[in-house]
Amino acid sequence: MNDQPRRRPARPHRRPQKDPVRFLAFEALRAVDERDAYANLVLPPLLKKARAKGDFDGRDAALATELVYGTLRRQGTYDAIVAACIDRPLREVDPPVLDVLNMGVHQLLGTRIPTHAAVSASVELARVVLGEGRAKFVNAVLRKVTAHDLDGWVEKVAPPYEEDAEDHLSVVHSHPRWIVSALWDALGGGRAGIEDLLEADNERPEVTLAARPGRSTTDELTTALGEDNSLPGRWSPYAVRMAEGGEPGALEAVREGRAGVQDEGSQLVAAALAAAPLDGSDTRWLDGCAGPGGKAALLAALAAGRGAALLAAEKQPHRARLVERALAGNPGPYQVITADGTRPPWRPGAFDRVLMDVPCSGLGALRRRPESRWRRRAEDLEAFAPLQRGLLREALKAVRIGGVVGYATCSPHLAETRVVVEDVLKGRGGEPVEAEWIDARPLMPGVPALGEGPDVQLWPHLHGTDAMYLALLRRTG
Repeated sequence: MNDQPRRRPARPHRRPQKDPVRFLAFEALRAVDERDAYANLVLPPLLKKARAKGDFDGRDAALATELVYGTLRRQGTYDAIVAACIDRPLREVDPPVLDVLNMGVHQLLGTRIPTHAAVSASVELARVVLGEGRAKFVNAVLRKVTAHDLDGWVEKVAPPYEEDAEDHLSVVHSHPRWIVSALWDALGGGRAGIEDLLEADNERPEVTLAARPGRSTTDELTTALGEDNSLPGRWSPYAVRMAEGGEPGALEAVREGRAGVQDEGSQLVAAALAAAPLDGSDTRWLDGCAGPGGKAALLAALAAGRGAALLAAEKQPHRARLVERALAGNPGPYQVITADGTRPPWRPGAFDRVLMDVPCSGLGALRRRPESRWRRRAEDLEAFAPLQRGLLREALKAVRIGGVVGYATCSPHLAETRVVVEDVLKGRGGEPVEAEWIDARPLMPGVPALGEGPDVQLWPHLHGTDAMYLALLRRTG
């Protein structure tokens, strides 16, 4: 008689199942990390390809988008949670593994996906893209994460506000500490305002359209979108908000360039420059940093309505092509050129109105590009400083005496906004320029909480816009 215990038959090897939604989201996250790509540029072609193959429907696309943007927005918080669940420094976890983990944490703590489904789907993704060994690690970490909800984890991993307010806000609201500090300085006030701002940065922004005057109307856009997917703009007379999202390019007016996707803050900046009071001629306008073309298209339409001509200049050739596309079909006279605004080809005093929307850190658009908060460093602002001052000086030279310059940035950082304007007006680092402030606040009628002036700072949590800054200056000599 054989007394040897009977051996269980070996479990058949199961090939991991590729989940197309999570695999696509992982691909996008890797592109953001490895190639310094932006999610808003990487994701659409991936989704388009998946739809063409028949892998995706609208729900799948929405989930993939949520996984990518939600993971990127909350990366700082999720990193802190993962660090609390492993026995090694976070920097020793390979980036692809961390992407799978953070995407799993987002499903567990930031969505309504059931716990068992979030864990099993993340482990299955790990098997596909990382291998069996690392999948076991992902499984072990995510099971630890299930011990608490998001509020419970934040209470464990964030330092108390009373001990270190900036570090607390950094972990809770998933912003680098230096950005928390810079935004708080620019905003002023107490805890409530900065928390509202940081939370607004983590919300998905609405898609806003601009009806270009003389070429389209808000009524046309509203009718095309339908009542269920259209809301009036909050402040801009040209704005229509897409209530349920969707594909703006499906609209005839957008395809034909008679309307475009444009944040309402950007619309307000262009409209304020166009509305600034002016004595004398008003026939020559300049957009000195025109790419990718949203403000230039609105300015060109406004200029055409007054018989004025717009010159749109952009240093980067590929961005200049985007400007050409945005302005195509504009009925009024316009020209697009590839030119460096710090070494301009135009003669001094050639223009009546000049917009200079300068390159900046982009801290005002963290809602749209959440990955940029993890790429930017405080020292990056030093690299922008000479360029911003140089562009503003040349803008003031380009406008005639009595003409108006709009200095704009998509950043609320004081080093990129009022400090730049004051330095140029006082001649710090260059020749002083004879110009005076224009109060920009009356030129944004109906918009509340614009500050003490004369410049204007818009905010996501107060205005529902990107954090656009505008200073209007009149050349006096």
